Amino acid sequence: MKTTRAFLLAAPSSGSGKTTITLALLRLFARRGLTVQPFKCGPDYLDTTLHTMAACVGECQRSGINLDTFMASKAHVRNLFARHGADADVSVVEGVMGLFDGARKSDGSSAEIAALLGLPVIMVVDAHSMAYSAAPLLHGFRSFDPAVNVAGVIFNRVGSRSHYGYLETAARDAGVEPLGYVPSNEAITISERHLGLNTSRAYDRQGIIDAMATHIGQTVDVDRLFDIAKTTLPGIPETTAHTRQSGNVIAVARDEAFSFIYHENIEALRKYGEIVCFSPLHDTRLPECDLLYLAGGYPELHAHLLSANSGMRRQIREHCRNGGAAYAECGGLMYLGRTITLDDGSSHAMCGVFDLDTTMQDARLTLGYRKVYPAGPGGIELRGHEFHYSRIANPDLPGSIALVMNARDEMTGTKVFRQGNSIASYVHMYWGEHDYLADWFPVLKDAYQ
Repeated sequence: MKTTRAFLLAAPSSGSGKTTITLALLRLFARRGLTVQPFKCGPDYLDTTLHTMAACVGECQRSGINLDTFMASKAHVRNLFARHGADADVSVVEGVMGLFDGARKSDGSSAEIAALLGLPVIMVVDAHSMAYSAAPLLHGFRSFDPAVNVAGVIFNRVGSRSHYGYLETAARDAGVEPLGYVPSNEAITISERHLGLNTSRAYDRQGIIDAMATHIGQTVDVDRLFDIAKTTLPGIPETTAHTRQSGNVIAVARDEAFSFIYHENIEALRKYGEIVCFSPLHDTRLPECDLLYLAGGYPELHAHLLSANSGMRRQIREHCRNGGAAYAECGGLMYLGRTITLDDGSSHAMCGVFDLDTTMQDARLTLGYRKVYPAGPGGIELRGHEFHYSRIANPDLPGSIALVMNARDEMTGTKVFRQGNSIASYVHMYWGEHDYLADWFPVLKDAYQ
């Protein structure tokens, strides 16, 4: 067992400012020369990308890691936390939604993960229209589950130092240590909204994160937070090392349009061959590969450029039609379809591997955990997450190679398409723990032992 510094940032609800404060604290610790390991509760693939940026000052290779007890076992989550936090000076875990919000009641919630890992919880409370009422709010969160250690609070959107005085008293009366406050700053709020949505290379994300850190560092007691964050890492179980026997090449699309990737998924792919990243937006040639992986992202924001890169679209289409293996999720599914239609009605040609069209018109948010049964209920169960605003414009396409259900075991209507050796779905699967890819792609079999 190793003693380290680690804590989990949670909130009563979404929209309280967890992400802003997480990014700021990651950058503040990194500025001090500390090795910082970021984690994110739940399936969010965007926040982990921002965490990776914020935790690094200068040369740094610390990736944000998802901790999700719906998509993976508790033992796997403990192992991930211990393994990635082992050489860090401080680990910062950003919660998801409200502290006790899970797939079913508190199952899979930030509270469950905090208790599982023995982490002190620092609440982020939006105090814009609140004073002493913070006391019963914090008391409720502190006392609801004795296994969850609510150790401190940071108040967000505070009007003045005088306002914070009322909140400080409320926190102490509730038995929760006040660790400072964040003054209201509309520029910071607007910047957070655009951090993930604006994927342009010219957008100064690093500058925005620096501004957040400077703003928050003036009124939050970072030294005290670091002091109370002492915790013990779980033990790391011994694992059998695999020796790769294959010269396979796995081409991974990674650019502004395709960036929603779970770190552990890529690590799992490494045992099958060499990972080669490429850009469907900017590159002119598809790397020669045995498996093509197209993850989710924002293809709709870059539809014109993706369409204009006709050489790349043609090479991907030929790879798939000639029997090459391809795996596409959400944005990747859209790219492998025939067209993407935007809100303005404009239609942009894509790869045409699958005879489907996607559209942003009349689209609504589809969101939630997914259970995927390739052989129907009773067979192997895969876990993942679905999040998209687009929809398939021709939903009566034939067949699906799997049944897809939500966390309440209700049918979703989501399909998993297969054309030759190409598989595509709106579901972002997690295979960091239970790897099934060799069952779907024979080219990967016998790649390692």
